[in-house]
Amino acid sequence: MLIYRGLSRISRIWKKTSFGRRWLPSHPLLSGASHSAAAAAAAAADSSVKVLGCREAYSWSLPALHGIRHQIHHQSSSVIEEQLDPFSLVADELSILAKRLRSMVVAEVPKLASAAEYFFKMGVEGKRFRPTVLLLMATALNLRVPEPLHDGVEDALATELRTRQQCIAEITEMIHVASLLHDDVLDDADTRRGIGSLNFVMGNKLAVLAGDFLLSRACVALASLKNTEVVTLLATVVEHLVTGETMQMTTSSDQRCSMDYYMQKTYYKTASLISNSCKAIALLAGQTAEVAILAFDYGKNLGLAYQLIDDVLDFTGTSASLGKGSLSDIRHGIITAPILFAMEEFPQLRTVVEQGFEDSSNVDIALEYLGKSRGIQKTRELAVKHANLAAAAIDSLPESNDEDVRKSRRALLDLTHRVITRNK
Repeated sequence: MLIYRGLSRISRIWKKTSFGRRWLPSHPLLSGASHSAAAAAAAAADSSVKVLGCREAYSWSLPALHGIRHQIHHQSSSVIEEQLDPFSLVADELSILAKRLRSMVVAEVPKLASAAEYFFKMGVEGKRFRPTVLLLMATALNLRVPEPLHDGVEDALATELRTRQQCIAEITEMIHVASLLHDDVLDDADTRRGIGSLNFVMGNKLAVLAGDFLLSRACVALASLKNTEVVTLLATVVEHLVTGETMQMTTSSDQRCSMDYYMQKTYYKTASLISNSCKAIALLAGQTAEVAILAFDYGKNLGLAYQLIDDVLDFTGTSASLGKGSLSDIRHGIITAPILFAMEEFPQLRTVVEQGFEDSSNVDIALEYLGKSRGIQKTRELAVKHANLAAAAIDSLPESNDEDVRKSRRALLDLTHRVITRNK
């Protein structure tokens, strides 16, 4: 990926939308009544979910969640306002980023170009969740120049900073897509984002090379930032992706059945990218170490909550809603949080796990135990805990009276809600 100088100045056009109250408690630890309320909300249901013919007695009741929104409030901008769509706040920039990404993955060899742009084409770009988070974080951490400058200088500095932060969003998306291409090869997947996976359509070799090509483009863009600390952060992300995948492939029996091991692997495979990218956004903005850590904590906990809900949806979603096969993890022998929690209630399930899932009857047995357990419910409750930790990081940011900053922070809070209530 090449970042060209002379990019046109991008004005931030914020659409006028209504903004909504946040629902998450604003303290990092759910204690006392708030903890009970969060657990109760996660356990209530507006629709039951079917797991192997068993109806679970949990649900996700938004009115119940709304009831706990106001138990704890931060004294800054947490008690708010109206409803918002976080994606609409950065819609114009997302369109620009999408076009720029498509131009960045052009290769001299047509076949490689087609492969590299496969998931950047119109209609299959995905939710663009990570770029949205990063662009919102960039505004949420916006710094005002403390000393008066000549006319136009402040605007020029702000535009240059925004362009560099957009570059982080582009790099992050390329690393993410590269990891998807490689994962699909390792998992022998045949669908992704509702269409045939690249390895299924063009073969494993070209899919691997396309992933490598995207990583090389990301490295070129990263070098263009000329910030050693940011380069180190995102290079570490790539290391974490490889480490996490290796942990998944080479587990001992005890590690496979360990929640701690699973959460560490999940951080490496999913949360490291968004957490370190959020921190990079803060560093480019010249923020303090304390603020950079808060940005990191937001990304880490949002990423963990996102993956935990993915774990749930792998059991409760449909192939159509997920854009990939349901039950794909367990059929590939990957043990995720719902099964780990079910194993705590039914230790005999461990014997099934240790036998593996090459035999489809073992899949059925595991699903039967899961249906009888609180594994799905406890996974959702853990996701709520991490969503609250992410919200607490935003609430802990230094106060600001800037309206754009406040809107973006509210949008980041709203995303913690969307992550744990999504169904695809």
